[in-house]
Amino acid sequence: MAKPKVTGKKAAGSASKTLTKSSTGKNSKSAAGSALSQTKAPKKVTSKKAASAASKALQDGRTSKTSKSAAGSTLSQRPKTAAKKSASKGTGARAKPKK
Repeated sequence: MAKPKVTGKKAAGSASKTLTKSSTGKNSKSAAGSALSQTKAPKKVTSKKAASAASKALQDGRTSKTSKSAAGSTLSQRPKTAAKKSASKGTGARAKPKK
């Protein structure tokens, strides 16, 4: 079984800076709050909502390095889920159109 993850000192510092900065966006603050709440709590895991916010923060070109550090920590503490099943019936292969 994998060792439970907690937010490290560097990421916690980044999360703290992210939360105190007034110009920080909503997604970055959400991710930072999640990371900071998991500093000394190995049983806590990142929620789906916080993981989504962290993902958006990482993809946004305007996000600072400190915010990305907190967002990365948040995502690393999200349990891995199985891949979604294909919506199509059968083998999951795409049907070829008729000519």
